[in-house]
Amino acid sequence: MNLGDNLFELRKSKNLTQDEVAEKLNVTRQTISKWETNQSTPDFDKIVPLCDLYGISPNELLTGSSNTDKVQESDDEKFDFDEAKKHLFTRGKDDDYSNMTKNQIKQKSAQVISTSVFIYIAAVAFIMVAIPVQRLNPIVASAIFLLLIAWATARIIKHYMSIPKFEKTKEEKQQDSLLKQINGIVGGICTALYFIISFTTMAWHITWVIFIIDGLICQIIKLIFMLKEDDVNEE
Repeated sequence: MNLGDNLFELRKSKNLTQDEVAEKLNVTRQTISKWETNQSTPDFDKIVPLCDLYGISPNELLTGSSNTDKVQESDDEKFDFDEAKKHLFTRGKDDDYSNMTKNQIKQKSAQVISTSVFIYIAAVAFIMVAIPVQRLNPIVASAIFLLLIAWATARIIKHYMSIPKFEKTKEEKQQDSLLKQINGIVGGICTALYFIISFTTMAWHITWVIFIIDGLICQIIKLIFMLKEDDVNEE
């Protein structure tokens, strides 16, 4: 019996649903489904919780055999956690998000947003000095600027498209609602500034940077909310 089939049989023997197991292990239901269908394998730090949940040993979990079927394991037959960590549980590692807990994904989100914000700032700083100060060719400078913006944006889009869906708490829904309101206000202010500055200076070729600044501010606000939430969770 393979690991996926064993996990399926163990869950059924305990009369648990995939949602119930996912909640107990702090992962998504999709993660449990992938484990049971051998699309991925549990992270090493989930082995002990799985064994505790099903009341079995690590050896039983991997082999599907019961301790009652054997007399007593010799030292060289005992389950080696170090070897398991090196060689087992490696399938499906390209799909890291499915094996992450909710808090781990939030930390990853904060990391992706913070580094992307840095790239945005670097891009804006570059375009501000490349042409007027460094006398770089405008076409080359614009191309580098757009590539930096595209890189940062692609990182954010890829990250959020890879995140599995979690059931949001009441507090998280309220936070999302507040975040949308703040972003809406910031967007309105930036749009108004765009038209005011553009009509006043007639510098339409450069004032569009305001919309990039708008996106930058929104990402910073989102990052602040995430960091604030992490502080609350730690308390």
